[in-house]
Amino acid sequence: MRKIGVVGIGHVGVTVAHIIIAQGLADEIVLVDKNPEKLASEELDFRDAASLLDHHVEVHAGTVTDLTDAEVVISALGHIELIKPGGDRFTELKANTPEVQQVGSDLKQAGFNGVLIVISNPVDVITGIYQKATGLPANQVFGTGTYLDTARLKRALGDTLAIDPRGISGYMLGEHGDSQFAAWSTVNALGKNADELVKLYDINLDKVAEAARVGGFTVFAGKKYTNFAIAHAAVSLAKLVLSNARREAIVSHYDERFEGYISTPAIIGRDGVTAEFDLQLTDEEKILLQKSANAIAEKTAAYL
Repeated sequence: MRKIGVVGIGHVGVTVAHIIIAQGLADEIVLVDKNPEKLASEELDFRDAASLLDHHVEVHAGTVTDLTDAEVVISALGHIELIKPGGDRFTELKANTPEVQQVGSDLKQAGFNGVLIVISNPVDVITGIYQKATGLPANQVFGTGTYLDTARLKRALGDTLAIDPRGISGYMLGEHGDSQFAAWSTVNALGKNADELVKLYDINLDKVAEAARVGGFTVFAGKKYTNFAIAHAAVSLAKLVLSNARREAIVSHYDERFEGYISTPAIIGRDGVTAEFDLQLTDEEKILLQKSANAIAEKTAAYL
């Protein structure tokens, strides 16, 4: 039986749950939140909605102790109200850390041994905290990282070229934050690499990369939160786990080279990160990746 837990039923968590229920991706979904009134209301709303679907999904409000046999748990808890427009996701670190440590400890006590997918920010640091608190093998705990930023890069480049972004390959790497960067050596569209695209279409690559980097804050500025894109990113990754897809993705996972969590290439399957692979980055991109890892470490020290 496919069982998924969603911890944190705010704007993002409730959207994650909605996608899972609407698409019938689980036989059972357990919603966990520290606000019992909101939790009960969301559960009832979803159960009413489920009665109109063509497929059957059991929807429950519960606690972390109900997640023992879950295949996937998605952490969407957070304090987005602490972030200011154009700010830094690290603003949430102090508030999120104790809650994450408690949830992680509770998951460990419950005997959870599935895959934990982390959305909570700053995701690279929070994912590492979760791994330590749960005691799970590092491969079973990964974060959305620059998976969404990569989608934003493809959308921005697709807009520029007037093509469907799904036909574009390439990655944003590093921190899910200010030090992320577009690895242009990995980008390909219309059968052309980035240099060829610049020559043929007079594209400003810096503007495209910046649009991807600030995409979340652009959305945040208008509605004071983000939810749809990040929720779809998390569910997309959960589907790779549930189907044992063994598909490549850029996610925040433990990278021994940097002794911490950062977005670099991985293969995602039933056990989370089932393998890693190296991109043929330029020397400049290798330097940028190291700088991004350094930035994560420096900001962690500054905010905690």
